[in-house]
Amino acid sequence: MLIEVQKEPGYEKILYCHDGESGLEAYIAVHSTVLGPSLGGARLWSYKDCTNPKEAARTDVLRLSRGMTHKASMAGLNLGGGKAVLIGDETEWDERKREQIFLAFGDFVDLLGGQYITAEDVGTSSEDMIIIRKGTNYVTGLPTWKGGSGDPSPVTARGVYKGMQACAKEHLGNGHLNGLTVAIQGIGHVGTPLVDLVYNDLAGNVKLILSDLKFDDDKRPEMVEMYKRKYNATIVPSKEIYQQECDIFSPCALGAILNDTTIPQLQCRIVAGSANNQLADDTRHDVMLKERGILYAPDFVINAGGLINVMDEREAGGYNRERVLNRILNLKNTLRAIFQLSRVKHAPMSRVADELAEDIFNGKRSNGVV
Repeated sequence: MLIEVQKEPGYEKILYCHDGESGLEAYIAVHSTVLGPSLGGARLWSYKDCTNPKEAARTDVLRLSRGMTHKASMAGLNLGGGKAVLIGDETEWDERKREQIFLAFGDFVDLLGGQYITAEDVGTSSEDMIIIRKGTNYVTGLPTWKGGSGDPSPVTARGVYKGMQACAKEHLGNGHLNGLTVAIQGIGHVGTPLVDLVYNDLAGNVKLILSDLKFDDDKRPEMVEMYKRKYNATIVPSKEIYQQECDIFSPCALGAILNDTTIPQLQCRIVAGSANNQLADDTRHDVMLKERGILYAPDFVINAGGLINVMDEREAGGYNRERVLNRILNLKNTLRAIFQLSRVKHAPMSRVADELAEDIFNGKRSNGVV
């Protein structure tokens, strides 16, 4: 096992982890433990399309761990921000290889002695957390049959849906989505329950436009037909989702999708989705959205449901779903507070949310906004 300690201004700890026996290659970043231990998911991604996969993974882990600090601060949780990124292509692994990878990762997490608590994320599952648990107690998101909270994705989706309602109230003059058009990018762990929640809660009185890379695959026509039939949805190629005329655009895939190329294409009035780090450049792209009159729900606020869910496992008495759902409702109030400050300061939403989060973990404001 090899651990390389790296430096980065503004971060408490960055580790490059390599295990020759299993083939594990990963980064763990601890952005802040001021409010409590850092908690953030373990993301598995191949980076096979990147010129330098290691550098791309390091960039991701830095952005994601900082986002987790802000997310915990704004959600009123006694947590800091951390994240892990495992570099690998799971399609090339058999069951034994996957077990070896996550066993080794658990050993690395344990060496941090609780500074970092891991959980599931893109590419990982609650079953992977069982394997990690063999090497460390610093893991959440275990399956319900193991006494955990299970997959946090449906709770994240519920928070995003409540956030959409707050956005509609602020920008469209009503607090519901009845009769609106919602375009959802990424029909995965969060996007799938979000589609179901939006459609069924509104009894079908919503127009859905969906895109996903797997829908682009001509080998899966039955999946496309199922979404068309079940949700009366319009399916569009992934590259065309930005150009769809809609009320709400909901990014639920990977980050950095709001950039110089995509923002001018947007035909929406609101951006509200679950993906982390949606803005490719935090200092410019929130301004571009504001100038276009598009309301942006800061991702680390609206998608905090999953973090709230896994954090609850560590509360006294164990996981309590009713307590989690009550906390999810508070996300709407947090968004409303950001909207109000944005109007007063004439500043973009993301900038206001960033400043609030930094005030919290720098001790200038009490934990949580409302």
